[in-house]
Amino acid sequence: RTAAFMITNPNTLGIFDHNVVEIAKIVHSRGALLYYDGANLNAILGITSPGLMGFDVVHFNLHKTFATPHGGGGPGAAPVAVNKDLADLVPGPIVRKGESGYILDSRNNKLGNMASFYGSFGVLLRAWSYIKRNGSDGLKMNSYRAVLNANYLAKKISSDLKISHSGLKKHEVVASSEESGRRALDIAKYIIDAGMHAPTIYFPLIVKEALMIEPTETVTKRDLDDFA
Repeated sequence: RTAAFMITNPNTLGIFDHNVVEIAKIVHSRGALLYYDGANLNAILGITSPGLMGFDVVHFNLHKTFATPHGGGGPGAAPVAVNKDLADLVPGPIVRKGESGYILDSRNNKLGNMASFYGSFGVLLRAWSYIKRNGSDGLKMNSYRAVLNANYLAKKISSDLKISHSGLKKHEVVASSEESGRRALDIAKYIIDAGMHAPTIYFPLIVKEALMIEPTETVTKRDLDDFA
């Protein structure tokens, strides 16, 4: 019997699965929970949400979506959120909204408290500052920029590399260097030699000689042109 099903949406190919609501219904009809991997939230901020898609549990990769550079190598920070039905089944302390602001609440917790619950405080503080500075409208615009940058870059490199899967991309583009006769590793090393951050290579595994490029919302058109 399946207890839970995990999905990343948009997925690692930068594709948003529009069947996600139907998938949620199927999973729930079997008595299972739907778990959201929040690795790619920078593509959907202010546009949709895991809750609207039908997810029960979400971990938010703050170090990816909110201000910490993708290529920094860590540390990471990913708070976990659950729906109301699961609220009493997670260890404390739980962040709740009180009358005067947010509080850490351990009341009515069945599992007790975690010994260390603050996580990577510096990453959390930076993420909070980023969210407060941008506001809801700014975060939504950042998602639009991330999607625009990924699709612009896909178009720029399509004459040299094969773009995996056609159609609109979200936050990232996956290309293959197999048909060009060059190894993804060699391309990545050249990019580093040129003074730029190299993309993830050889992932996802379903794409041969893969280069997974996530330009995010912060790069300029000039940066993208230089990279291409």
